[in-house]
Amino acid sequence: MKCLLDAHAFLWAVSRDGRLSTAAEAAFIDSRNELLLSAASIWEILVKVQIGKLLLPLPAGSYMRRQLAANQVQVLPVRFEHVLRLEQLPLHHRDPFDRILVAQALEEKLPIVSCDPWFAKYPVKMIW
Repeated sequence: MKCLLDAHAFLWAVSRDGRLSTAAEAAFIDSRNELLLSAASIWEILVKVQIGKLLLPLPAGSYMRRQLAANQVQVLPVRFEHVLRLEQLPLHHRDPFDRILVAQALEEKLPIVSCDPWFAKYPVKMIW
């Protein structure tokens, strides 16, 4: 199964934080799954590091490269079709990073691994 990881799910999983649900952790560690992290989530992580809301043990770029490779997580680029899908989404949530994840999940037919309650307002499958 292919899964789209929300930024927090990715960070909690790679840091072995302990906040992942049983289902989210199972999705992350099952080697049969293809794990994807949106380029938008990487951007969100970098923004949070730059404004001081998130601390990482290494510079953000190095940390992300290492963790993506070590955990076999592929980057899902933000494509034109994903951006156009935003036009069809109701404005239940105004966070642009979350909205693009919803658009990507819908367009690519992917479940989102996330505990964010806003995603439940959209017709996407959630794993948590």
